[in-house]
Amino acid sequence: MTTLEGCRCRGAAASARGSSSSSILYSILKSDNMALHQHKTFSSSCSSSSIITSPSSPPSSAAPLPAAPLQLHHHEAAACSCRDSTRRRRRGTLRAPQVTCKAASAVLVKTLRFVKSVPCFRELPDGDQLALVRSGWAALLVLGLAQDRVDFETAESAAEPSLLQRILTAGAADGAAAAAEPGSGGGGRAEVCLVDIQAIKAFLRRCWSLDVSTKEYAYLKGAVLFNPDVEGLRCLHYIQSLRRESHQALNEHVKLARHEDATRFAKLLIALSLLRAIGPAVVAQLFFTPVIGSVDMEEVLMEMFYGK
Repeated sequence: MTTLEGCRCRGAAASARGSSSSSILYSILKSDNMALHQHKTFSSSCSSSSIITSPSSPPSSAAPLPAAPLQLHHHEAAACSCRDSTRRRRRGTLRAPQVTCKAASAVLVKTLRFVKSVPCFRELPDGDQLALVRSGWAALLVLGLAQDRVDFETAESAAEPSLLQRILTAGAADGAAAAAEPGSGGGGRAEVCLVDIQAIKAFLRRCWSLDVSTKEYAYLKGAVLFNPDVEGLRCLHYIQSLRRESHQALNEHVKLARHEDATRFAKLLIALSLLRAIGPAVVAQLFFTPVIGSVDMEEVLMEMFYGK
């Protein structure tokens, strides 16, 4: 493992701007090929290009509304809040947890193998590697589920009662205990909020409807893995350049391979934003808790990643 001095993070941003990024991007693609074991080899030569970004929304300049409409909007907002609270209490479980968890575990192993095989990642200090894995494992796993077309069925469980209902039906003491353990389901089942399950399935459907290619998945993985927003990174500027190059390579590939669809790059970025809204706790609760129980996923990841 190389140290900070060997990771090229000093002056990496200038190097990324002044030279071709083909070696870094090719290593990402080659690593993904090795991890999947069935795709053809290919070469990557992507020239630097500007990243397409969405313009920020202009500030609202609407005139103040009359008192009556404001009061109406207030009641509507309160009603929406109540409906959202009800939706958040609806929970679901996997219909076939053994099958789904086995498939998810296989994808996780393949995902960590891919991460370890990326030369740019191996050049980072140990602390940065650990931080990036902790931050990105869940999103990378869901990306892998989409790439391997792993689908799953869920069943809605009984709605989680409100705190008031618990107190009225089970007594104040029992209600307080139940409030301390939300979503336990009473039988140790791994129940997940239906809204979160629908978010995962929406991302999977988005990728499948776009028919994301192997190269596009590789570039998306690079954009997820090299996350400069993680706190405490020592090679922050180098990781920023890797994220930037992943976006640029994805844009260049789309222009060449999908030139008939001028909006495809934007569609992929929208899909990526959906992925980043899925939390690691939800992924662990849905795909691993039904089989291995409530364990520390970080310990599992470190054991799998470092072989400890």
